[in-house]
Amino acid sequence: MFGIKRSSNKAGPFEYSRKWSLRSVFLIGSIFLYAPIVVLIVFSFNDSRRGGNVLWKGFTTKYYGKAFQNDELMLAFGNSITIAVISTIVSVILGALTAVVLWRFRFPFKPLYEGLVALPIVIPEICMGVSLAMFFSAMGWLSTGDTAWPFNLTNIIIAHITFSFPFAAMVIRTRLQSFNREMEEAAKDLGASEFQVFKDILLPHMKPGLIAGALLAFTLSLDDFVITFFTSGPNTITFPVKIYSMVRFSVTPEINAASTILIIMTLILTFVALRYQRVDS
Repeated sequence: MFGIKRSSNKAGPFEYSRKWSLRSVFLIGSIFLYAPIVVLIVFSFNDSRRGGNVLWKGFTTKYYGKAFQNDELMLAFGNSITIAVISTIVSVILGALTAVVLWRFRFPFKPLYEGLVALPIVIPEICMGVSLAMFFSAMGWLSTGDTAWPFNLTNIIIAHITFSFPFAAMVIRTRLQSFNREMEEAAKDLGASEFQVFKDILLPHMKPGLIAGALLAFTLSLDDFVITFFTSGPNTITFPVKIYSMVRFSVTPEINAASTILIIMTLILTFVALRYQRVDS
């Protein structure tokens, strides 16, 4: 009416092209990342004697039964679960203490300490595996696998704690960032001790971070191959290492089934960890 033109909400050609470009990149990236996993899972149900056979021979679940009946594979799976449980418990304890120290206190060389804590996260696994193997060898701790179970898993457990607890510390520290320090000060004004404040106020607030850090540490330990390969003895084997040794001879449907089981466990644990990692508003 007065010569004022309303801006149009319709997207122009550039907006449409950018939107489709982003969708195309996302689609191509998803196919590149997840197509091999989907193919592996699908062909774990293929009724074929060769796991690498890309021809569909029919649906079957018998190779999952064979995987569970494989004594060596189940022993390796038991070793992996044992290592993951022990390393997760220790990693969460160390991670929680480290997170509290980094969150609450100020001290000289704190940035250096933070860098050292984050170092296992950023360095390549191959470097960490070699360094841990050299350390255990120099200390005379490199297991031959002849000791009683679970002491033959000691080297692997220590190695897994080394690279797992920094991840737990980062998750727990993120959770602590949302803590209201006024609650802590109010509790102290009412006569609560440092231990009571930690047990009754800080620890319940940390609970989602503790659970998320534990699930993340468990997943990392269960899936690890490189560091485990360098620190395990000749008679000590874990689930990922066992799958690798089976693949070296031939790819069988049994390997596909075992790999699918590991993938599903990892996805479930990762999903639960991400849910607990979200900071409550």
